Amino acid sequence: MSVVARPFPDELWVCQMGTVPWREALAMQEQIRARRQAGELPDTLLLLEHPPVYTRGRRAHPGELALGEDFYRAQGIEVMDTNRGGRVTYHGPGQLVGYPIMGVSDVVAHLRTIEQALVAALAQEGIAARSRVDEGADFTGVWVQERKIASLGVHVSHGVSTHGFAVNVDNDLEPFSWVVACGLPDVEMTSIARETIPGARSAAGLLPCFRKRVAFQLCQVHGRRQRLVTPRRLQLDRQSVPA
Repeated sequence: MSVVARPFPDELWVCQMGTVPWREALAMQEQIRARRQAGELPDTLLLLEHPPVYTRGRRAHPGELALGEDFYRAQGIEVMDTNRGGRVTYHGPGQLVGYPIMGVSDVVAHLRTIEQALVAALAQEGIAARSRVDEGADFTGVWVQERKIASLGVHVSHGVSTHGFAVNVDNDLEPFSWVVACGLPDVEMTSIARETIPGARSAAGLLPCFRKRVAFQLCQVHGRRQRLVTPRRLQLDRQSVPA
C-alpha cells in the first residue's frame, strides 16, 4: 500500500471539534480524506465527542445488538453501520473520539501506533494500560488489566485512513452492557474517571486535559509537530460543522 504524499510533512494538524453527531463527523472525514488523497492537506487528527450512538463495524454480527434497535432508540441511542474494522461499540458524551486521517502504508502498524500513543497518554493520568492484541483481533484496543478503556477501528482507502479510536474518559458506561461490546460477551468496560476517582461517575475537566495528552502523544509517536487548526482552516462544508 503506497502512502500519499502530503504537504507540511513534519506537522500533524489537530482540530478540536466539540460535540458532533456521528453522521456529520463521517462527512467531515470523507471531505478531509479526499483532500488528503489529493495532496491538499497534511495528516489531520479530529478530536471530538458524539451524542449517544452505537456503531457496527465490518466484523459485527446481528446478535451483538441483543436487545433490538427499537430498545436502543427508545433510550435515545442511534444505531449506525460503518465501514471501519471491528465490531459493535458505543459512543457518548464524555468519551474522547479521535479520527486520524493520515497516509498509511501498513494498517496493522497504524493500529499499534495508536495503541502506543493512548497507553502513553493514560500513563500520564497515572493509569497503567496495555495492548492485548496478541490474544486476538477482538482484543484490539487498550486495556487496564482485564478492563477495556479504549476501542479502535479504522478504514484505509487509497492509502489514507479514516475512523480511529474512542477512549472512555468520564462517560456513562451502562450502554456498553446493553450490547455485546467489541464482540466480547463478558467484557468489562472502564474509564479514566472510574480508574482514578473510585466511585465517581464524572469528573469535570478530565476530558480537556486528556485530549491535550492524546494529541501530544500521537504527535510524538509519529515524530510530528502539532499544529492546532480550526474547521474553517480545513475548509469543511458548513453543513457538516455544527453551529
